[in-house]
Amino acid sequence: MPNVGKSTLFKALTKKQVAIASRPFTTIHPNLGVVCVPDERLSKIAEVIKPQKITPTSIEFVDIAGLVKDAHKGEGLGNQFLAEIRNCHAILEVVRNFDNPEVENVLGELNPEKEIGVIKTELLMKDLETIDNLLGKLEKESKADKQAQKKLEIVKKIKENVEKEKGVAEIDLTPEEKKEIKEYQFLTQKPIFYIININGHAPVPQLNVKPLVANLKDEEELSELSAKEAEEFEIKPQLDQLIADCYQVLDLITFFTVAGGKETRAWTLKRGLTAPEAGAVVHTDFHDKFIRAEVVPWDKLVQAQNWKEARELGWLKIHGKDYIVQDGDVIEFRI
Repeated sequence: MPNVGKSTLFKALTKKQVAIASRPFTTIHPNLGVVCVPDERLSKIAEVIKPQKITPTSIEFVDIAGLVKDAHKGEGLGNQFLAEIRNCHAILEVVRNFDNPEVENVLGELNPEKEIGVIKTELLMKDLETIDNLLGKLEKESKADKQAQKKLEIVKKIKENVEKEKGVAEIDLTPEEKKEIKEYQFLTQKPIFYIININGHAPVPQLNVKPLVANLKDEEELSELSAKEAEEFEIKPQLDQLIADCYQVLDLITFFTVAGGKETRAWTLKRGLTAPEAGAVVHTDFHDKFIRAEVVPWDKLVQAQNWKEARELGWLKIHGKDYIVQDGDVIEFRI
């Protein structure tokens, strides 16, 4: 919703200057920012490899305008901004749980559960709008297309559930059905997680979900400290945990490459993918021309102190196309 701390969080995460005000709808156009993923493993690998360059992996965050109750009916700025999250992989909802008379509370009360309910309703209504548009299109196509007929039945099933306030992610769909509707990018099908914005006065709510709880104003101020200052004060931002939560909710892992000692780099990969699929993340040619992967767990490489020693100790393994990449693998691709 407006005035809950979305842009404050965005600024703390990305260190980009964005408009933050005590009135609703300060954010109109989406803010885009790329955040480097903090990972101690990368620096430890670099200590061993001593590369010319160190490159972390990253996550892109999009800060969109606040939603209010009945946005789908045109209240506030309406729900047109929800289209901005269609291409995102997950939704992070910022929920207000702080008292500040100078920052207008659009909900009118501190009630995180109610706030979460309002946003869920707006997401459901946007999905319902998408579904109604789809049904007309699929009904026409299904007369001559069996594939469209199959999709029509799935979308009808989804509509029944959404009308009962059930998100698409909560519907019992088969893997095949999920594959059929993937192109529609329903908002309530996306993974969603929460951060409760507190200021130390209001009690932390008991919710059905497990949120991250943080004072985002404090986090914004912490983000302005240099790494050296943060280390001196022994302060670790809670937002590092938020980035870890992103990985968890999206079921992602990190693997590393060393480019023959030239660059130590971290890469993001969906859990469960194979070595050639990981290779395609590094370079498109690496998938089709893949021959083998030389793999060593990051901690074994650090323990061995170099690639050659890891091989001699038997910690470096040669894998083929069926190898499932593990979190923390250091990989050299052979093509």
